[in-house]
Amino acid sequence: MEFVPGPAIHRVLCADCGTPIEPNSANLCVACLRNTVDITEGIPKQSSVSFCRNCERFLSPPQAWSLARPESQELLAICLKRLKGLNKVRLTEAHFIWTEPHSKRLRVSLTIQKEVLTNTILEQIFEIEYLVQHGQCPDCAKLAAKNTWKALVQVRQKVTHKRTFLYLEQLILKHGAQKDTVGVKEVRDGLDFFYSQRSHAIRMTEFLAGVVPVRSKGSEQLLSTDTHSGTANYKFTYSVEIAPICKDDLVCIPQKQARALSNISPLTICTRVGSSFQLLDVSTLQAAEVSAQVYWRNPFSALAAATDLVEFTVLDVEPVGTNRGRLVLADAQVALAGAFRSNGGQGDEDMDMDYETAGGATQIFHTRTHLGGILQPGDTAMGYHLTSSNFNSDDFATLSADRIPDVILVKKSYPNRRKKGRTRAWKLRSIAKEEGEEGETGGGRGVVGRMGGRDKKKIEEDYELFLRDLEEDPEMRGTVNLYKAKDIKMNDVVAAAGRKGGKGQYGMDVDEAAPVPIVKGDGGDAEEEPDFPDVKLDELLEDFDDMTLGDTEETS
Repeated sequence: MEFVPGPAIHRVLCADCGTPIEPNSANLCVACLRNTVDITEGIPKQSSVSFCRNCERFLSPPQAWSLARPESQELLAICLKRLKGLNKVRLTEAHFIWTEPHSKRLRVSLTIQKEVLTNTILEQIFEIEYLVQHGQCPDCAKLAAKNTWKALVQVRQKVTHKRTFLYLEQLILKHGAQKDTVGVKEVRDGLDFFYSQRSHAIRMTEFLAGVVPVRSKGSEQLLSTDTHSGTANYKFTYSVEIAPICKDDLVCIPQKQARALSNISPLTICTRVGSSFQLLDVSTLQAAEVSAQVYWRNPFSALAAATDLVEFTVLDVEPVGTNRGRLVLADAQVALAGAFRSNGGQGDEDMDMDYETAGGATQIFHTRTHLGGILQPGDTAMGYHLTSSNFNSDDFATLSADRIPDVILVKKSYPNRRKKGRTRAWKLRSIAKEEGEEGETGGGRGVVGRMGGRDKKKIEEDYELFLRDLEEDPEMRGTVNLYKAKDIKMNDVVAAAGRKGGKGQYGMDVDEAAPVPIVKGDGGDAEEEPDFPDVKLDELLEDFDDMTLGDTEETS
C-alpha cells in the first residue's frame, strides 16, 4: 500500500515574538494575544457581599435577602449578581476556592470566553475576591428596635385551660404558618403574633379561620402622615376570638337552636373541633355540625370542661344494636371508681360498700353510651356526673328532669398504663420565637407556658392532658407532627415502668400518691390494658433542627 502524505501545513511567524504559528487574522500567538488583549477588562477583581448575622441571610440584589449555605449554588449566584460586565463575555465555569471560615473572604474562580478578532475566541481564567460585610437586614433591624411591628394578630379564647393553644401551636408548625412571624408573646387568655407586613397578618387570620371556629375584627391606628405626598403610616391589629367549645366538653344547646340542628337533644358532648365543631347526642348517636357562622350568630358556652370529668368503673355493657361508624350505642351500668373497696377483713365481710363518702358514691348508675364498641366490664371510663353537679345555665334549667341522665360517659381511660409511668418515645416541637428576641431561635420551652407564675403547674397539667389526647385519638394525632425522642432508649422506657413519684417525663412534677386499699383480685398488680392506643413508630418523624423551632420538652 502506497503512503500518501497529508496536505502541508503552512505556518507563519508571530508578529511580536516570531514563534511559528498557524495563520490567523491577528498573526499573533496565544501568549502574545493574551498580552495584547485583556477580555477581563471591565470586570472588577474585588467586590463585597452583605451578610446579616442575626438571620444568617445574604443580600440578593437589589433588595431581597435569602438563605445560602457556604459554597452553595445559591451563594454563588448571589456573588455573580454583584459583578458588572459579565453580560459582555460568555461565562463557561465558576466555582469557589476554599478560604478560612473566619476570614470574611470569599474567593471565586471564573472561566470566561470572548471573541477578540474575527473567528478568534479567547478563553481566560481569573479570580475574584469578595469581602463579607456584616450588617442587619430590615427585618432584623425592626426586630432589634422595640415596638416596630407593622401588624398584630391577637388570638383569644375565654376558657380556663390552655389545651386549645397547645393544639393550635402544633397546627401552626405542621403547616408552616409561623414562617413570617416576627415574634410571639403569651398573654392571659391567648397569644399575640407580631408581623412586619399587613399581608402576613391577614394570611395568619385566614389560616386560623380554617382550623378553628373563630370570629375576627380588624382595626388600624394612624402613626404618621405626609400631607405633601398623601401617604400615611398605620399599625394594624386583628382580634381573633376562638369559640369557647373544646373537645370532650359538655354542651347544652338552646332549645330553639337545637330544633334548627335537626332537632337534636340539647344535652350533647363535643367530639371534634375544626373550622366547625361536631356535637353528639350520646343517647341516640345523632350528630350535628355547627359552623363558626352559625355559632357566633347565637353563641353558647360549655357546661363543663374535660377537667371536670369523673372516673367511673364499668360494671356491665349491653349493645342495643344501633351503630354509626366507630360508635356503638349500648346500655351500661357504671359506678364511681373506688366505690367498692376491700376493708381488709375476712369471710363474708371481705367485700363491702365504701361509705366514707356521702351521697351516692356507692350507687350503681344506668346510662346509655356511644362507647359500646370499646368498653368491656371492668374497664374504666371518664364521664360527667350530672347527679352531683350544679350548672349555672338557664338553658340547662329549662330541660325536663327525665331528659337529664345521671351519667354521661365521654371516653375510655387507661389507669393501669398511666400508673406505670412509662417514658414516651416521642415528643413535640414548639414555636421558640418571642417578641423582642434577636434572631430566629428563642430560649425556653415555647410560647405556651412562658409566663410561669402561679399558673405554671396548671399549664403543665393541661400539657399532660393534651399529650394523652394525642395518644388516645389517632384522628387528632394525624393532624400534628410527632418526632422521635432521640434521647430516649428502649431500656430507659422499660426502666421507667418501675419509677414512682419524683419527676415525670418532660420535667413535670408528679406527686407521690398515697397507697390505695386494693380489692383482692381487682388489679393491684393489674396488667396494662391490651387496647391502649400506642403511638406506632411509622407515625414519628426524625428530629431535624429547624431555625424557627425549639424543643418543647426536656426528657428526664
